[in-house]
Amino acid sequence: MSNRSSRRQFLKDSGWGIAVASILGPEIFLSPAEAREKKLPLKVLSERELQTLEAAADILLPGAAAAGVGYFIDEQLSRSPNDNLLIARYLQVPPPYTGFYKGAAQAFDGFTQARHGKTFTQADTETRQQLVASLFPQQPEGWRGPPSQPVYLCLRSDAVDVVYGTMEGFSNLDIPYLAHIEPGEKW
Repeated sequence: MSNRSSRRQFLKDSGWGIAVASILGPEIFLSPAEAREKKLPLKVLSERELQTLEAAADILLPGAAAAGVGYFIDEQLSRSPNDNLLIARYLQVPPPYTGFYKGAAQAFDGFTQARHGKTFTQADTETRQQLVASLFPQQPEGWRGPPSQPVYLCLRSDAVDVVYGTMEGFSNLDIPYLAHIEPGEKW
């Protein structure tokens, strides 16, 4: 595989083993949801940043947090930009992507704090929905972080990849999985 591997090829080759944990020496491959369930140690994000990004992604695509989108983002941020599967790479966000995602998490908290006196994860669902909806198509006044439109698009697309970018995700949508090249194993 070339240094500029495609997202689909990586997923095919790895059997959708995104999060990797070393336990007593050998590596085990886990899906993002399994990594979340096991509460694996984070590599790049803080726990608060993870929770904030998951909460925002869950507004954009319900079920994204349970699917492990935060662990997916954390794992990908630990990789080289050329081996990264985050949509930020494809939307030409300048690497490294860590500042973009950490900045987005901090911006969600600051934006919510300024408007409602609490962090994004402390806000109720309706408030979160209104705040996330205000990020697109134009940047709202008071947003302090990476431009809100790419944050919205990247987080939404990363959530879609984690929830629906697998054979199982297609099945859940009742859409036939008609890949040009079938993966060697179910991812």
